[in-house]
Parts: sequence; structure tokens; C-alpha cells
Amino acid sequence: MPSVDKQAVAAAFGRAASVYLQHDELQRQSARALLTALPEREFARVLDAGCGPGAMSRYWQTRGSQVTALDLSAQMLAEAQRQQVAHQYVLADIESLPLDAASFDLAWSNLAVQWCDDLRQAIGQLCRVVRPGGTVAFTTLIAGSLPEVAQAWRAVDARPHVNRFMSVEAIHEALAGWRYRSHQQSISLTFADALSAMRSLKGTGATHLHQGRERRPLTRSQLRQLQLAWPQQQGAYPLTYHLFTGIIARD
Repeated sequence: MPSVDKQAVAAAFGRAASVYLQHDELQRQSARALLTALPEREFARVLDAGCGPGAMSRYWQTRGSQVTALDLSAQMLAEAQRQQVAHQYVLADIESLPLDAASFDLAWSNLAVQWCDDLRQAIGQLCRVVRPGGTVAFTTLIAGSLPEVAQAWRAVDARPHVNRFMSVEAIHEALAGWRYRSHQQSISLTFADALSAMRSLKGTGATHLHQGRERRPLTRSQLRQLQLAWPQQQGAYPLTYHLFTGIIARD
């Protein structure tokens, strides 16, 4: 798998910063699943790693937590700061956190670590900054996500249009040595047409392809091909995501 171009990832998310909250249904459903998996307790200090415009930073702030919002994208972090969702804002990479060890009760990361080069390195950093007795809570996407996008684009060209996500087995291997529990589920969102489905991806910034992408707009002919090739469910155009939820107890 090619290494992740972090600058390109940050730029893609940065372009979506002002409209992200109009397209974040997946992120909201994923966050609810992660909250359900968390133990019922108070977290005095919370790191929101990959905070985006800060919806979950705000959630933790309203719960009385001291929140540090962290993101790879300067524009996303600026949007979070404009919304005043946290107490501290840090522009940084999850794989190299510029934060003191054992300084948080909860490291929360919702749909961010799939943009890391090395999941084990990312999880190791999140565990490092959590106090003994604290918790690391994260979600990531699993291999096989977005099959509709892959199928539809095969009608247009032979290039990859979906990133290769890690298998469940590879994720478990990356978590070896930590005490954790996990859950997998599928989330399917539906749209009126293929273009709306693709706009939802663009609206959250999740458009960077590790293999690279040709920067050419869709022609009318290509859009028609995508529309015809997109698998439908009762007339709707779905996007299916396979979600991995992990809760690590920090010893």
C-alpha cells in the first residue's frame, strides 16, 4: 500500500471545512456507535484526535471535560476554533503527537486513523498520551467499504477510485498487546442519485486517494455511466461503510 501523502489529505479536508457539517451523517452515526461502546464514566481531560470542525469536541466540552482539539488540517482546526468547541487547539499528526505522556483520561478519534500510514503507530501515540486507567476510543473503516463507488467507476475506467482500507484481521494484528474490545458494523447511507452520493464524500473531505487521482471533472457521459452502473436499493443510491469500533483500556 502506498504511503499516505499527509499534506494532500490535509488539503482535501481543508477544502471541506466550511461545509463539512452539512455532509457528516456517517461521522455522526459512527460517533454514536463509539459513545455506546464507551464505559459510563466522566472523563476530565479529553483529546479529540482528528476533530474536524469540532462537533465531538463540543459534545465533550458540554459534558464538562477539558478538551484538546487536534487535527491535521489547519482549516478544519480554524473552523473548530471559530466555533469555540475546545479549550486548546493543536495542529498535528496523530502518528506524532506533540503532547505530554499520560495527560488525558480519554483519547477519542472518530474516523481519523484510516488516514494514517501505520495504525499501530497511531494507536501507540494515543495510548502514550492517556493516563493509566484511561481509555482510547477510536473508529476506522474496514476493507470492502464503499463497494458502490468501486462498482460504478468500473463502468467508466480501470483506475482505483476507493482507498484500500485495512482488513479486520490486520486491525487486530495492529492492536496486539493492548487490552481492548471491538465491534464491527455496517452503515448504509442513501441518496437520490449518484452525484449526490459523491458530493457527500467531497463534502467531508474524504476524497484523497492514496494511489493518486486525475484532477478532471466528470463529463456528462461519465456521470450517466456512473448513474446507470451504481447499484440501487429501491430506487435509492447507497453508500455502504464497514465500521470498526475499538475501545482500549490503558493499563
